[in-house]
Amino acid sequence: MSGPGRREFGDGPLSRAAAAVHILLVVELLLLLTTVPGLVALVLLDRDASNLPLVAVCLLPVGPAVSAALHALRHQRRDLTDLRPAAAFRRAYRANLPGVLRVWVPTLAWLTLIAVNLAHLPAAAVPAWWAVPLALVGAGVALVGTNALVIVSLFAFRTRDVVRLAGYFLVRTPGVTVGNIVLLGAAAGVTAVFSEAVLALLGAVGVLALLRIGDPMIDVIRREFTA
Repeated sequence: MSGPGRREFGDGPLSRAAAAVHILLVVELLLLLTTVPGLVALVLLDRDASNLPLVAVCLLPVGPAVSAALHALRHQRRDLTDLRPAAAFRRAYRANLPGVLRVWVPTLAWLTLIAVNLAHLPAAAVPAWWAVPLALVGAGVALVGTNALVIVSLFAFRTRDVVRLAGYFLVRTPGVTVGNIVLLGAAAGVTAVFSEAVLALLGAVGVLALLRIGDPMIDVIRREFTA
């Protein structure tokens, strides 16, 4: 029997926790499936500056996969008995792919160019202090690219508007910017101490963290920039 004071099936905290774990596991599996060729090649590559362009190529599938995961985690059904994270992931992957690549490919290209220049500063016979502005530019590109990836995954804007909003919200929502700095730093630390494989196994948790960090930006965009 059910009444005003009774919970419906699947409405309790244990059911919600189990549903959250289920969603994360499904999204993690799909992240791995859609990025595994590049990740395998990335793990096998020597950590040498000459391989930086190959690293960028290996990371190409990551952008669309993260975008689909962001969308799948953001748009889950309220009915815990009717969860479809795999369907949401596949649908978002197909729908977002062109827009994501227009953001993700230039971001990887800029970061690769900056990384190559940083790696070859001595050979270029330029002052060592040039590393500081190059690193700052690289950090800016990474942060704008992160915001842009979140925006293009959840909203239907033109690419140039996505990039403008991504840069604008670096200042408009400083908490999001700081959170992304910490998250990107943690990802770099995990990769440096362990490997890219360990980072990949934490992919769904990282995407969920990116989504939670970006909530203030997402809410402002929904309120002020969408009809």
